[in-house]
Amino acid sequence: MSFGNLFRSLIVAGLAVCTIALASCGGSPAAGGPKKLRLAFVTNNSANFWTIARAGVDQALKEIPNVEADFKFSDNTPATQKRIVEDLLARGVDGIAISPVDPDNQISLLNDTAGKTFLMTQDSDAAKSDRRVYLGTDNLAAGRQAGELLKAALPQGGKIMVFVGSIDAQNAKDRFQGIKDAIQGTKIEVIDVRTDGTDKVRAKANVQDTLVKYPDVAGLVGLWNYNGPAILNAVKEASKNGKVKIVCFDEEEDTLAGVKSGDIAATVVQQPLNSAASPSR
Repeated sequence: MSFGNLFRSLIVAGLAVCTIALASCGGSPAAGGPKKLRLAFVTNNSANFWTIARAGVDQALKEIPNVEADFKFSDNTPATQKRIVEDLLARGVDGIAISPVDPDNQISLLNDTAGKTFLMTQDSDAAKSDRRVYLGTDNLAAGRQAGELLKAALPQGGKIMVFVGSIDAQNAKDRFQGIKDAIQGTKIEVIDVRTDGTDKVRAKANVQDTLVKYPDVAGLVGLWNYNGPAILNAVKEASKNGKVKIVCFDEEEDTLAGVKSGDIAATVVQQPLNSAASPSR
């Protein structure tokens, strides 16, 4: 199932809620036809996940009348998201869907935005904010699935390293917590978490450094979509494919090829339409 389905659903949800909100505020259709709703999508990085999502938005815009959407790529920093959101508010958009980079420290921005327009979170939540709704995967459950896959890949236990763009993002926190929940009481030991700021070169370098610093590492886990390919490439270059078990998330082309070849033990693939997740092995 395409990631774009999540965002097609997002537009429909935003359209419905925005329409209700406008009506409750005394809004009325413009003469000659209904008001054209202006929605905006703000990502938490520029990874391929969002490129696929944008394609879903573009497709939805062809099917849903009287809606226009602006898709904004962020660079994984709260400052950039703040600038983007403030610009959107100044332009008077009717609704914003955002994937917060650091939700705990963006409450003020999110609450201010929610007071000025319809706000929803996507992909990664900010439950403490005044956002109207969150649409995305149950990342805690997805993390637990990844943990179960780790247990299957490492029945005797061993040391693992976890890789992600930012551990401050709620989806990363939840996935990591889910993994820890699943492996509790086993002989699987988490060495640490390495972050890369969504820099793919750094993501690969983090893996290379881990393989050198911890030659006895048994498993590598990638929490975001590009981490899987970064791990796989580094492991192959070190001639450790098949020796070090890899568990990751999402359906990047290289990730799926790695699963098929057996170089990746498993990946947890999202099903955005019903906000669930399922393992692929």
